Amino acid sequence: MNADEPVFQRALSNMLTELFDGPPAGEAYVLNPGDPGLLRQLDAMDAATASKPPSPGRPPIAAHIDHVHFGLSLLNRWAKGDADPWAGADWNASWRRTSVTDDEWRVMRDALRQEADAWRDVVATRTSWDHVSASAALSTAVHTAYHLGALRQILAALQTADA
Repeated sequence: MNADEPVFQRALSNMLTELFDGPPAGEAYVLNPGDPGLLRQLDAMDAATASKPPSPGRPPIAAHIDHVHFGLSLLNRWAKGDADPWAGADWNASWRRTSVTDDEWRVMRDALRQEADAWRDVVATRTSWDHVSASAALSTAVHTAYHLGALRQILAALQTADA
């Protein structure tokens, strides 16, 4: 660890890397060693699976991913200087995606990866952390971990239904 790098910043950067890309060698705090993380898990999934609801009326994986992407895009706008990107944000709209084509699924995964990478760059380079910025940054790790867990529960439910 670089002695000049704040411990909070380093820990959060590692946590986001673990959640999005899987744990780096020798450091696993949330996921098991060797876990693919969110982005590689999504890359291994086809559009049909991402579009299938775990049960009637429940959102499919595509809706979860659209929702995570939406949240990260708002945070990245905020980090770039938008004083209140949440004003008028329609969180419900981020849950309305019920299906994706192969091309839409690829675009959705790429967009999530871009927003995740941009947010990780913000976290890695931020030099000042106040209550709001630290809370926002921590929320991304918690929020992503929640949706990664939900995605895995959906996959388990789909496998059970297909058996």
